[in-house]
Amino acid sequence: QLNQIMKPICLLGHMRSITQVRFNRDGDLIFTCAKDPHPSIWFALNGERLGSLVGHNGAVWCVDCRWDSKKVLTGSADNSAKLWDTETGKCVLSVDTNSAVRSCGFDFAGTSAMLTTDKTMGYKCTILLYDIRQDPAGQPACQMLVPESKITSAVWGPLSRFLITGHENGDLCQMDVRAQKVIRTEKHHKGAINDIRMYKDGTMFVTASKDHTARLIDSYELQLFKTYKTERPVNSADISPLRPHVLLGGGQEAQDVTTSGAHVGKFDAKFFHTVYEEEFARVKGHFGPINSVGFTPDGRGFVTGGEDGFVRLHSFDNDYFDFEFE
Repeated sequence: QLNQIMKPICLLGHMRSITQVRFNRDGDLIFTCAKDPHPSIWFALNGERLGSLVGHNGAVWCVDCRWDSKKVLTGSADNSAKLWDTETGKCVLSVDTNSAVRSCGFDFAGTSAMLTTDKTMGYKCTILLYDIRQDPAGQPACQMLVPESKITSAVWGPLSRFLITGHENGDLCQMDVRAQKVIRTEKHHKGAINDIRMYKDGTMFVTASKDHTARLIDSYELQLFKTYKTERPVNSADISPLRPHVLLGGGQEAQDVTTSGAHVGKFDAKFFHTVYEEEFARVKGHFGPINSVGFTPDGRGFVTGGEDGFVRLHSFDNDYFDFEFE
């Protein structure tokens, strides 16, 4: 029943479908990117647009913000990744790659940037690490080829000791890029892993997959803790930093959407209890599949970005904090 009272702030600044939504660590800025070439930065308090980052020539697949909010990293289908100054919106470093950049991220200290590129046009899927402190030329500090299934989502592991990568065939891997080796591989999913989100303390993470499930997994051993089942592909998931809740977003495949109404496509954001694996709430609003979700860093709200080009910023009301799972 969360829908009755909560009125979201709708952020409309993208002309194409949203690909990723991220908060900075303080939770006062929202970073959005879409299948248009202009990632945007917004104030989380009132939804006002701070500005756009102009420089890409294709869809922007991923965005990440450094811990101090001073730098933003974006990866695009125009075969490049760019490092931006948040305050001025100027591009301070541009890196050319052989294929589209699918995922990107700053490490814990904010000194290294990770990129993964697509397997296409004869090029293999590659992980690239850049030391952004001293290398103005943009040469990778190390790189690693991924011979098998391409990486669809990647995040840094605890204390940036390794990368956790999700693959198109459902594999989940720990990669030590500096030592050029795969530490561990598990196959918890039957379909492509669309999204990986780390819990605030880095001990566990949640995956979202095309196989209609999201799963809670241990960061160190890749051991499966919990499974959250839905009736449609899950495009994105996140773990609340405040309550034992998991947020899921998805919907039917984008190309099938035109053949059915919004109520048939099931484009709600869903809330599950982290421990009991039970769904307890849905929030409607989007006219297409939800491509990216995230809790605010304080756990008092959440944001969703959809195929319809809208980003919806919700703040929880008191009913949410009083709610106890029976």
